[in-house]
Amino acid sequence: MISEARRLAPRFAARAAAHDRDGSFPADDFADLRAAGLFGLMVPARLGGAGASFAQYAATAYELARGNGATALIFNMHASVTGALAGVTDELADALGLPPEALQARDDALQAAADGSWYAVAMSERGAGSRLSQLTTSYETVDDGYRIHGSKTFCSGAGHADAYLVAARSAADPSQVSQFLVPAGDGLRVEETWDALGMRATGSHDLHVDVTVPAGSLLGGVEGLALVVAQIAPHWMVASYAAVYVGVARAAVDAAVEHVNERKLGHLPAVRARIGRADAAVAAAHLAVMEAARRVDERPGEAETTRWVWRAKLLAGTTAAEVAASMLEAAGTSAMRRGHPLERLYRDARAGSLQPATSDVCADWLGVDALGGDADSEGSAPRW
Repeated sequence: MISEARRLAPRFAARAAAHDRDGSFPADDFADLRAAGLFGLMVPARLGGAGASFAQYAATAYELARGNGATALIFNMHASVTGALAGVTDELADALGLPPEALQARDDALQAAADGSWYAVAMSERGAGSRLSQLTTSYETVDDGYRIHGSKTFCSGAGHADAYLVAARSAADPSQVSQFLVPAGDGLRVEETWDALGMRATGSHDLHVDVTVPAGSLLGGVEGLALVVAQIAPHWMVASYAAVYVGVARAAVDAAVEHVNERKLGHLPAVRARIGRADAAVAAAHLAVMEAARRVDERPGEAETTRWVWRAKLLAGTTAAEVAASMLEAAGTSAMRRGHPLERLYRDARAGSLQPATSDVCADWLGVDALGGDADSEGSAPRW
């Protein structure tokens, strides 16, 4: 699958400028992803997927982002849903007390992904961000299912996905936050609000939810699991974007090298030094991301693994922004023109440190942890 991502990246790059200019959804990119079988990347082989590890996902996302970071970021949301579902092994399900019908629903959703369905994430809200404990979207139990009501923002791929992972709080017990896989259709309304500085092609519009879903739509079949899953598998909520932004940073270096060679600026020591430092910074961030991914696969749940997850997101976000800015300066004023690859990559890279968990939150988490505190509860802002 990594080789497929590498093969597709040039196609994505050729389309990226037009999608960025128009703020349009990269439908052709997603047709390519479906044809390549990449929607089944995280799906176990027994259900028709590739059965990829988190490290294999990270390597794939890095390659996709070298083509178009926006496409890779939308794909990340789908991988987060399928990866989290696949991570609920039968052993973990037993430990959490999940009912058999929930495991069948898990397998059905994963098999659908292997067959070409793709999922978006509807979690963030205005005023709450991605903090699960602060959500205002609510759900209540009704006959044979749940009624969900609320509004989401920053829903990448809104209006194009086959189903949406919707996070909501129980109206009966607000301490319980649950997640539902809601199929596209009646009860979901997209409001086109996304007109942003960077990642313009993600179509991260608002999604208004007023829908009744069957009982099987509740992920895990048990209410209140969202916060539990966030704590036992933080890599999908914290660091899954990291590989995307490192890929964007590498694309910025590649674009700068191409520009400098075309303009015959390589004889300038300052330009060479900027490119050299950027190359080293991207390589270091990539190593950190892959180290975090390796630890997630080999030592899930360990304290040091969690530290690496937060380090990866911090380094990816800050490195992408700094490298893209430096490459723009290395290339010169002409690279600031609309439509130049470096101008787009600069804007896309700038989103990395803002994407939750933000760089400030990551640094605070790591600082609290280093000082011996409880980083999940003593930080400056609620983590979840």
